[in-house]
Amino acid sequence: MTRLLASVASLEELTLAARGGADILDLKDPKTGALGAWPLDDIVRAVDTARQWPVRAPLSATVGDLPMDHAAMAGRVAETWACGVDYVKIGLFPSGDPAGCVEALAPAARRGTRIVAVLFADLWTDPGTLLPDIAKAGFAGAMLDTAGKGSGGLLRHKTKDELARFLAQAGGYGLLTGLAGSLSLEDVPLLLPLAPDYLGFRTALCAEGNRGGAMDPTALAAVRDAVPSHPVNG
Repeated sequence: MTRLLASVASLEELTLAARGGADILDLKDPKTGALGAWPLDDIVRAVDTARQWPVRAPLSATVGDLPMDHAAMAGRVAETWACGVDYVKIGLFPSGDPAGCVEALAPAARRGTRIVAVLFADLWTDPGTLLPDIAKAGFAGAMLDTAGKGSGGLLRHKTKDELARFLAQAGGYGLLTGLAGSLSLEDVPLLLPLAPDYLGFRTALCAEGNRGGAMDPTALAAVRDAVPSHPVNG
């Protein structure tokens, strides 16, 4: 079952995406990078808001486009997890020491922090190379996204066969799998047969495809109609 992840940039969008049927609510600031982070106080407010709903979708939060520095990454993950979200998403870049960052986060994962590694299809020649380390560290999931939002969507950088190989490898390790990266409405029927656990959207949910603009209820409804709906597990 493939679920719909909606990246939201404000508390207003959080409520809009929840009412629009998003299966995962992803707290991300699109104006500050591929994985732009919300301020920690705002993440806490989002968690408190969602807890008031009788049924809620899981919340994930990004930590920002951090350098591959072990201490900085571990510290930001700990701070974000302490806000009460269900998943913390980190970006792994080829430069620096991404494998070392993964290893440094293993103790947090063993203590129950649910971490999702984001690998960038436009930066990694073979993003699957880190999956054994990610699985060994006890991460909850791994997904493919794009770092350069102006360089085209996911399918411009990886073929469907390459995506299928990544998903099969990640799924084989028991990881939650996801695909994102400036996905359009037209990408949905091409990607659904690959059966990722979720498809992530921002650009397609905004008016005129402006990912830095406001979420558009009509665009959200169109994407929700395209991705088969499933009951929300709070």
